[in-house]
Amino acid sequence: MTHLDKLEAQGVHILREAYKEFKSLVMLWSIGKDSTVLLWLARKAFFGHVPFPLMHIDTSFKIPEMIAYRDRLALEWRLDLIVGQNTAALAAKQTFPAGTLSRVDCCKALKSEALRHTLSGEWPRLRMDHALGRYMPEEKREAFTGVIVGVRADEEGSRSKERYFSARDQQHEWDVSDQPPELWKQFKTDFAPGTHVRVHPLLDWTELNIWEYIERENIPIIPLYFNHGDGCRYRSLGCYPCTKPVESEARNVREIIAELQSGKFVNIAERSGREQDKEDGGLETLRRGGYM
Repeated sequence: MTHLDKLEAQGVHILREAYKEFKSLVMLWSIGKDSTVLLWLARKAFFGHVPFPLMHIDTSFKIPEMIAYRDRLALEWRLDLIVGQNTAALAAKQTFPAGTLSRVDCCKALKSEALRHTLSGEWPRLRMDHALGRYMPEEKREAFTGVIVGVRADEEGSRSKERYFSARDQQHEWDVSDQPPELWKQFKTDFAPGTHVRVHPLLDWTELNIWEYIERENIPIIPLYFNHGDGCRYRSLGCYPCTKPVESEARNVREIIAELQSGKFVNIAERSGREQDKEDGGLETLRRGGYM
């Protein structure tokens, strides 16, 4: 087996274990390259069908191409997609773009709080209705306690402290010092009632592995990741007020792989274009409070 084969097999195993062990299971889909690879793995793990819902937290400030890509794939792949949003904060203009919150506090409101209340079913949610081809208000809102996430340990410092099965309390807060050991690929899945569990099938993947797998599997990816003639492309995707492109001539997946193999970004963090990371001094403060 190649290294990619081993990573794929491990990811499929984790997904199947999560489906077996956790009944109220959902997968977060940020629409970026990592979570789309995760979605692809889920389709492989369950023979073309994803047996649990997907969830996207819409801040209303995503780059428009991201939302168009999300909706197109949801329809083409017949995804059971739930969309949540902090509508109260948006209506009150309690956001960074409105000038009323810092970047970090905006992330807490539009992402962390929105995620917590969307997972619990306390806040209204939209769900893709494939018969109508559009999102409709969800009437019966199930609470989800098992959450599959496309986190990679090499992406930034706080994520390197995660486990494949990582516990959160009922408020989704993360005690970094209280995580189960995962020695010799033995995973703890029997958590106390009320525990929220984040599941990370991509934990050992690198940025290069992600792009090599995208190339091998021919996974459809948002063109924002490619240079379209202006010498720039996005390396990491998020909200447009806080996400900047990097200088790059890579126009396709093969050229991105070559760029990563050359060491061009060896001393430049993958999320260096995400301004909230700089304000937070890394993502750990946000992630301890439930951030994705």
